[in-house]
Amino acid sequence: MSQQSVTFRFLAEPTDVNFGGKVHGGMVMKWIDQAGYACAAGWSGSYCVTVSVAGMRFHRPILVGQIVEVSARIAHTGNTSMQIFIQVRCGDPKTQRLVETNHCIISFIAMDQAGYPIQIPQFKAKTEEDKKLEAYAVKMKEIAIQTESLLEQTLSDK
Repeated sequence: MSQQSVTFRFLAEPTDVNFGGKVHGGMVMKWIDQAGYACAAGWSGSYCVTVSVAGMRFHRPILVGQIVEVSARIAHTGNTSMQIFIQVRCGDPKTQRLVETNHCIISFIAMDQAGYPIQIPQFKAKTEEDKKLEAYAVKMKEIAIQTESLLEQTLSDK
């Protein structure tokens, strides 16, 4: 049975901070990639590789000692690719009230042992929230493709 979502919960540690005393953005991106991979592998039943991250937006910092929750859920699938909505939240571990720190769409492709893309189970949005997230993921995928095309045009004009 394919797994549609995963959630990681842990405490932000002193080794996670930057020079400003807040959790380093690169550390948050690592957690996003790890949760996204766990979700993609659980859905596809295969090894997966990160293709892109779209719509990364940081709203607030994460502090040492706060509980961090990284939620990943399938938002859209293609034949071999998955767009996964990631939401990162944090808060005081004593109250368990969490607020969003950032979110994004991360794309993965399922691969066989030789490194070729393979077919994956198709996701069918059922709830209204799933349908809205799927529309968002599709839009972010389109924007990523347009952005890549614009870069190729820009570089070929030189």
